[in-house]
Amino acid sequence: MRPVEVRRLAADLDLRPSKALGQNFVIDPNTVRRIVRTSGIGADDVVVEVGPGLGSLTLGLLDRAAAVIAIEVDDRLAGGLAATVSERRPDRADRLTVITADALSLTGLAGSAPTALVANLPYNVAVPVLLHLLERLPSLCRGLVMVQAEVADRLVAPPGSRVYGAPSAKLAWYADARRAGAVARTVFWPAPRVDSGLVAFRRHDPPGPDRTAVFALVDAAFGQRRKTLRAALAGWAGSPVRAERILRAAGIDPGRRGESLGIEAFVRLAAVSDDPP
Repeated sequence: MRPVEVRRLAADLDLRPSKALGQNFVIDPNTVRRIVRTSGIGADDVVVEVGPGLGSLTLGLLDRAAAVIAIEVDDRLAGGLAATVSERRPDRADRLTVITADALSLTGLAGSAPTALVANLPYNVAVPVLLHLLERLPSLCRGLVMVQAEVADRLVAPPGSRVYGAPSAKLAWYADARRAGAVARTVFWPAPRVDSGLVAFRRHDPPGPDRTAVFALVDAAFGQRRKTLRAALAGWAGSPVRAERILRAAGIDPGRRGESLGIEAFVRLAAVSDDPP
């Protein structure tokens, strides 16, 4: 939808975009077409969209996908989305399911298993929403999300990078991820104060059996980035001495820092830590 159409829909709903809910609506049809094309979805895909807003991207997804499951936390937007699709794509309206909910509260979805996530994620919860859906919806095999540009950089950063951190390592548990392009702030209404980036991902087999244990290690390692792993993991291990013993048993220098470890190294650490103190 074009800017005038987006603003008219907002006026009809008596809606003022909420900063608290991260509501910045795409008003450039070319950007919508680019996202849909880059996502690689096809006629067999069941797509999850988080934060569909006024429906610009939803309409584009319905043109390609077998079905779209739109998850919207704002009651007014959720209520208006089906009407927008019925008016503009009446032949595709039966492919849309709207769920009024906070995506972070989802434990699963009824019906056909979703295969892809394509969304303009609210900036303030983008990382937790992405990781939560990958955990709760194991059928998601790929996706494309739009997030704040610096968050996109962190999500795809390799070990050793200046911006590599817990989000990078946790996403690497689930999927291979890459930057899939930049998005200017001018394509949104209201325009955010930052540029955006596209992150594409494809799920792979998990690198280990115990995600909870590995993620606890990741959080401990990055909770004190400036400290060596021996010091940063002391609380997690029970003491600096035991932290060092576990690190050496896993073949990791205790003097290294968390940002130098890939997800496989954290998996090794978690496995070694199962040994008695």
